[in-house]
Amino acid sequence: MDSLIKKIAQTGNPIVPGLDPMLEYIPQSFKADYFAKHGNTPRAAALAILDYNKALIDALADIVPAVKPQCAYYERFGWEGVRTLEETISYAKSAGLYVITDGKRNDIGSTMSAYADAHLGQVDINGTTFTPFGADALTVNGYLGSDCIEPCLNTGKDIFVLCKTSNPSSGELQDLSLEGKPLYAAMGDYCERWGEKTRGEFGYSTVGAVVGATYPKQLAQLRERLPHTFFLVPGYGAQGGAASDIAGAFDKDGRGAIVNSSRAILCAWQKAGTQDFAGAAREEAIAMGESLKKAI
Repeated sequence: MDSLIKKIAQTGNPIVPGLDPMLEYIPQSFKADYFAKHGNTPRAAALAILDYNKALIDALADIVPAVKPQCAYYERFGWEGVRTLEETISYAKSAGLYVITDGKRNDIGSTMSAYADAHLGQVDINGTTFTPFGADALTVNGYLGSDCIEPCLNTGKDIFVLCKTSNPSSGELQDLSLEGKPLYAAMGDYCERWGEKTRGEFGYSTVGAVVGATYPKQLAQLRERLPHTFFLVPGYGAQGGAASDIAGAFDKDGRGAIVNSSRAILCAWQKAGTQDFAGAAREEAIAMGESLKKAI
């Protein structure tokens, strides 16, 4: 987490663009050649998305600290899409970006160990090790308990645990009272506990929390409650979260959170009325960063 905090300071921008590409987010002029060559196939879609991602990364790498690809947008195109996910992560890291894989993984025992190895660690094949995906962080679901979090802690990488999510119905379960406190607050307390032995230079551990911008009151309360837990804040932009809603996620030094925006950045070219999707994404990311800095 120290490396992420330093990259945020270096760029002066706490925005993490979500690389969640749908085909309709890509200009027709850009993707047409892929379908002309490969037909209406998963291969054509995956190749178009990969080059689209690379163009975005080239445009954003010097002004944002991180990117966050969401696995579902790649898995929907089968193995070709999963290969695009791996190549996107590799390309982003070669550009110096911190990469958060948004997979929301969890399972019991050896299955969670396999997820941790795949997304954060290494795999041994007859004495030879390789890195399957190689992200810096993974989003995880903590509601299976501590033994399902421990495999991730052993990787030395970061995780962001679902705590108070940004979706409209999150309160159906996450707001339920548990021994006098909301369930999401109890999950936050566990994040503090799980990360206790991994606190770094800035006081934050390798265990972060996902806390939505769409619930600004709870966001500010959790920031005060969880002084060592770094926040990944979704819900900014297209989901309705504003810069003023997010200010409470940051500590007194302006640290403590990174703010995700996906559609507003990926589709900025549509709003701007241009085919230059990468240039429009860059301008939108800069503008978002400036708005957040003012609010913070």
